[in-house]
Amino acid sequence: MPISTPDNTPAYQGRTFRWQKPKGKRRTLLLMSSASGHLKDLLASDAPSRDDLELLLESAARFAVKPLSESAFLAGESVVIYMNKASTRTRLASETAVAHLGGTPIFVRGDELQIGRGETIADTARIISNFAKAFIIRTYAQSDVNEFATWASIPVINALTDDDHPTQLLADWVTIREVFGKKVSDRKFTYLGDGNNMANAWMLMGARLGAHIVIATPEGKWAPNVDVVERAQKIASEHGGSIEISHNPSEAARDASVLYTDVWMSMGDSESVREEKLRDLAPFAVTQKILDATAADSIFMHCLPAHRGEEVSAEVIDGAKSVVWRQAFHRRTTIQALLFHLINRDLRGTV
Repeated sequence: MPISTPDNTPAYQGRTFRWQKPKGKRRTLLLMSSASGHLKDLLASDAPSRDDLELLLESAARFAVKPLSESAFLAGESVVIYMNKASTRTRLASETAVAHLGGTPIFVRGDELQIGRGETIADTARIISNFAKAFIIRTYAQSDVNEFATWASIPVINALTDDDHPTQLLADWVTIREVFGKKVSDRKFTYLGDGNNMANAWMLMGARLGAHIVIATPEGKWAPNVDVVERAQKIASEHGGSIEISHNPSEAARDASVLYTDVWMSMGDSESVREEKLRDLAPFAVTQKILDATAADSIFMHCLPAHRGEEVSAEVIDGAKSVVWRQAFHRRTTIQALLFHLINRDLRGTV
């Protein structure tokens, strides 16, 4: 039944609204249930279905060539970009993606909103939903992103948490396809280093795409989350891929098509563990010797920022096999594709 305004109560959560123009002058707001079978938000790297990922990657490739092909899509609309973690690529990519779709990006930090003075996530999400077509969030706790999505009536995009980084993985896979094409069954994708949010993201999205993923980390506290490993292994078994956990960097790198790493000290890591962490991870640094063990046509990838001399040597990241700048470029194309298809309700998810 048409209603004139959204009732911001829990009964309406998980649903979206659209305006319908009736015969008279007054517009009404129709309540649209998310139970209709679309993916409202991108919260985790394994949330999109295989078909969703194919659509997003193809659209990102199109936006790489024709960035202004949907320049009227967000005309007269805004997208709120909320970050309480420092950002270079994600911020620039998000603002540019919104602009290329014809919208206005509104960038805010945590200390610029009342949420920094005690206003709840639920109230903040409902307010933002009244002003924007989508909400991009980069923060620490995954639970905060999930709560925003619960209360927002607009799409919420996870632009990084301590647990996951799905927008980065989309950019990575567009880059990989530019080099190798779509077929992944005969290739090995190796991640070396800290078992952090990037390791999680690589396992989850790689599993959904049917890739053979090797995560090589030290044993113990820097190893990937066991629950995420099991989750990814289940997904991989359904899509013809595999997830392997290794503690031998040389063996993990051997014959790999992709060699990937990330910084060893992530945002939020305590300085008290720096010395121990860098010592334990030192054998997992991507050096030229490690890279030489990979496949002849291999590429090196890094989500950036990079610390040359720690997780990767300068000769590797600045060498001929490095595609890190193309990865960074595709942060914009993939966020643009996400905004376009989430707002259009084109994605179906896995439920």
